Amino acid sequence: MATNAETVSGSLPREMMEHTYPLLYEVEEQHWWHIGRRRIIASFVREICAQITDRTPRILDVGCGTGANLKMLSQFGKAEGVDISTDALEFCRQRGLDVKLGAAESLPYESGTFDLVTALDVVEHLDDDVAGLREMRRVLRPGGRALLFVPTFMWLWGVQDDVSHHRRRYRLSELRRAVTDAGFEVERATYANITFLAPTFLGRQFMRVTGIKPDSENRINIAVLNPLFARILGAEATVLRFMNFPIGVSGLLVARARPDSSVTEGASAGR
Repeated sequence: MATNAETVSGSLPREMMEHTYPLLYEVEEQHWWHIGRRRIIASFVREICAQITDRTPRILDVGCGTGANLKMLSQFGKAEGVDISTDALEFCRQRGLDVKLGAAESLPYESGTFDLVTALDVVEHLDDDVAGLREMRRVLRPGGRALLFVPTFMWLWGVQDDVSHHRRRYRLSELRRAVTDAGFEVERATYANITFLAPTFLGRQFMRVTGIKPDSENRINIAVLNPLFARILGAEATVLRFMNFPIGVSGLLVARARPDSSVTEGASAGR
């Protein structure tokens, strides 16, 4: 079962709303949020892959979406992607990326294949996040790493959570429990995007009060400010080299696969 007591109830599709994929493909290489987030993620990926000196790192991006993150990951090793949406995978193939159709809970790869698995705004989509994380551990080599990026705090719930069919937003303590139950040892956990926390909260409260509901928050943007906002958000990568943030719109966690893999199916029972 899901880790978060505040998980959204009801049966939700596993993919995002269909209209979001063409829009994501259109904006994710120009929108400040996506650019800044990739800079933060890239700084962590660079550090992880630098420790692998005897081979080219194999990287799997679970829930690769339309491919901009996977394209970035390809700078650090042999990167492959998997997604449950055929629409998303078609956009990835237009970018020339190596992708497969599959679900996070049943990845179409052999055990012990990858050095790094990323799930970038993905585990919040899963009905059973621990099951998905266990599967990510299965495809990692012993000692391999998982890099997770998730939305945080249910009080930040907004339009994008609805259109993306999120089940939950996390506190770091909840994400740590899920990762540990799935057979990982947490190496680093921090919040991210502290810079735009207040504007995000106020903007979502305004939409809630006024009833304004765009079909995607990706449309809420002032294009001329993209370079500035991307630099501001991306600058967090430098700060995060030296400290953790106590709060933020997102959470970021790095974990190592436990070599004993001694995880039982009932590990998360009673939460």
